[in-house]
Amino acid sequence: MPSPPPRPYLPITSVQWTFLAKKHITHTMSQIIPLITSGIAGPLGVLHLPRLWQKASLDAAGKLHSDYPAAGAGYDQMTLDALGIDRETFLAYIKESKPSYTQCEQWVLDQKGGTLDTTAIDAHNAAVVGYNHDEETRKGILEGVGIADTGAILDAINLNNLEDWQDFYNAEIKG
Repeated sequence: MPSPPPRPYLPITSVQWTFLAKKHITHTMSQIIPLITSGIAGPLGVLHLPRLWQKASLDAAGKLHSDYPAAGAGYDQMTLDALGIDRETFLAYIKESKPSYTQCEQWVLDQKGGTLDTTAIDAHNAAVVGYNHDEETRKGILEGVGIADTGAILDAINLNNLEDWQDFYNAEIKG
């Protein structure tokens, strides 16, 4: 069967070029809101580590939403401290290696000689679950997501989830 004839060259109009350029810029400069909750652990059992990996990985790829730090001072630093891993060392590893989550966990284990301090991890997990935002932060988040502050939602994990979901909705669904 003969191949089809070559397509004639058609110049791209300025309108088409603008559309293609905007589509490319939007695609390459996407800002992703991390939706992995702090209240989940991977196989190592370290709460928040999956979220820290996601944020650091998105940042290394230039895709983390600008409202989110790659590794901030709150749960991110608590997690790194519990693991005994330096923040800059962790971020450099993520940037240079671009690991999957399970590769990241293996790297953590390797940094600690193959085992984790279970007492430190248990204390960390309890601190993550038990942390409550201050009243002003709680009220601000609840107001931002349209929920009355009845005192029923106090823990930072659920408040942060609500805020992330609202940010995601505002950026990706609502428009």
